[in-house]
Amino acid sequence: MNFKKIFCMSLIGCLIAGACSQKKVEPQGGATAGQAQSGGLTIKQGVLTIGMEIGYPPMEYFDTDGKTPIGFDVSMARAVAAKLGLQVEFVDTAWDGIFAGVDTGKYDCIMSAVTVTPERQAAYNFTKPYIGNAQALVLRKDTDITAARPEELGGLRVAYQAETTTDIYMEKLVQGGLAFEPYEYDKVLNCFDDLRLDRVDAIVCDSLVAFDYIAPADSPFKLVWQGDADEVFAICLKKGNNQLTNEIDQALDALFADGTILKISQDVFKMDMVSSVRK
Repeated sequence: MNFKKIFCMSLIGCLIAGACSQKKVEPQGGATAGQAQSGGLTIKQGVLTIGMEIGYPPMEYFDTDGKTPIGFDVSMARAVAAKLGLQVEFVDTAWDGIFAGVDTGKYDCIMSAVTVTPERQAAYNFTKPYIGNAQALVLRKDTDITAARPEELGGLRVAYQAETTTDIYMEKLVQGGLAFEPYEYDKVLNCFDDLRLDRVDAIVCDSLVAFDYIAPADSPFKLVWQGDADEVFAICLKKGNNQLTNEIDQALDALFADGTILKISQDVFKMDMVSSVRK
């Protein structure tokens, strides 16, 4: 794959993201004494501003009105902000510019299915994890393709989201000798649109995303492989923003303890996808 091209597209994406970000502020209740409300803790006093690529169902996407953010991370963000006694503001940002946004202070943190990696830990603060994840392989139900794992995708048209851990995973397969036709997309939903239309042969994506697409009874997709849950998602903050990181960690601890995060998981995934990260 041409990573020079990816870098250039990422730079352009950062500029576009800065010009086109959409913001939505939502009030939150439940403030208590000692909770985070003072100026200086967050960019805007009384507001937790969150960078999010709102196009990654079931984690974050727009409701049928095309305006209201919904999904697992969205519900999590609202719960965290409420626990901190803050309003919440979502800044819809293209993925290839999302980390630059937290670096330059466009938002306090990123809650957008961010996988914790050693490289990212060196450059950013991360909270405790709140959900686990694995890679998955998705095909059409009516396909003649017999690939049962990513290593068997040689010669096929494979879709995945660029600039993600799946991108890194696929690049490692390329380095190991796998030759396939890569179809890189800005949003994972475009991968599924093109698989549905038979424009690609397979999708490699996060298992959390795959579950959402294969769950409906009339889904045209099937999950044929799921890797080990060796990734975790956490909230990403600017390096050195320790006070807010600690405050959010305390909020997450409380939300796990009172069952809120488990309820969100059951509402979105119809199963417990979160408890394992706290064992």
